Amino acid sequence: VWTADIESTEDGKVQQRTLIIKNRSVNTVAEFTAPAKVKGDMLVMLDRNMWFVKPGLRKPVPISPRQKLMGGASNGDIASTNYAADYDAVLVREEMVDGQSCYLFDLTANNKKTTYDRILYWISKDRLIGVKAEFFTVAGKRFKTALFRYENSIRTDSGDKPFISQMTIFDEVIKSNVTTLVYRDARPQILSEAVFNLNLMIR
Repeated sequence: VWTADIESTEDGKVQQRTLIIKNRSVNTVAEFTAPAKVKGDMLVMLDRNMWFVKPGLRKPVPISPRQKLMGGASNGDIASTNYAADYDAVLVREEMVDGQSCYLFDLTANNKKTTYDRILYWISKDRLIGVKAEFFTVAGKRFKTALFRYENSIRTDSGDKPFISQMTIFDEVIKSNVTTLVYRDARPQILSEAVFNLNLMIR
């Protein structure tokens, strides 16, 4: 369980959102806590299927991970980052990124429910964490770039593990458009099946 603060600057306008995110394996529930106009809204990812849930709605609304959430962030950036399962990876080469020696992987989507068709992904050789990603359309056009920071950690039975602290997304078309996701308060928690039961979310 963790909290994500999103801030986007788009066409000179600044927007902010805060969510509490609960994840277990391939299931994720992201609930908005601020601002007040979206409080209680939820994005729900169960395996590769995604829904929007809003207080007062009679049933969940199917949505796509590719739909824009806010600024440069897509729905899938919040609720789905299972690159290992959803993409076929090819090691391209090794190269430096901001002074770090990295593996560069070319990721190609292996199903139609992914957030992106293709990703170039740089992973630190020393820490084995993502450092940078470039995202491409099905036509092969790069449309955004993301930089990652891992200054958080979570305690597990096998020791402390790095956990993402920030993702900064840069628009490749309108360079002034930037979206920053700050992750905080990450903690292990036992989550019951009921947390991910769509029928119990309608209220």
